[in-house]
Amino acid sequence: MRISFKKQQFEAREDAILDAVNSLLAKKGFDLMTMDDVAAEVGIAKGSLYKHFSSKESLAAAALCRMTRDTLDLLTEMAPDMAAIDKLKGTLRWALQRRLKGAVPHLPSTSVALQRSLMLNLTYMRLIMKLNAELRRLVIAAQNEGVLDRTLPCEVILYTIYARSCDPTLEYLRTSGRYDDAQTVDYLVRTCFDGLNG
Repeated sequence: MRISFKKQQFEAREDAILDAVNSLLAKKGFDLMTMDDVAAEVGIAKGSLYKHFSSKESLAAAALCRMTRDTLDLLTEMAPDMAAIDKLKGTLRWALQRRLKGAVPHLPSTSVALQRSLMLNLTYMRLIMKLNAELRRLVIAAQNEGVLDRTLPCEVILYTIYARSCDPTLEYLRTSGRYDDAQTVDYLVRTCFDGLNG
């Protein structure tokens, strides 16, 4: 079934809105971002923005839902015989590369208001629980293969990976100008999984 041109335009505008929200969340954070900011970033009237999203909470939730779906899609597209540790490293590398392009990190830890809003969003909660379950499965598999420390609780490893995807070190290293983006991402992935020992 073909999608009507009007619906295609609506969906394209919605994607542009979510791209703008990603960028603004990364730059300003949820608390400082306004609906006016989003409308200006997209180049549309605020009234048009409200045809898509009723509030900045719904905007942020939609952006984070899209990012979580993209992460799940990434994991699904990885080769079934790929080692669990390589899937974990690949997912972190992808998340860091997206951040370098202006996407928001996975953990919305900078805003209590956003955290509360997301906890009430059933779509987001379903997606993030699915992602957590998949990453948890990979962590346990990597521990069973002996490539991740078996003495560490799974949750500690999982949230360390999440934290690294949000690590401000990414911006510090990038703005230092001493390393290109590929080196910066590589260093963060290596230190996350290999530690600091030589």
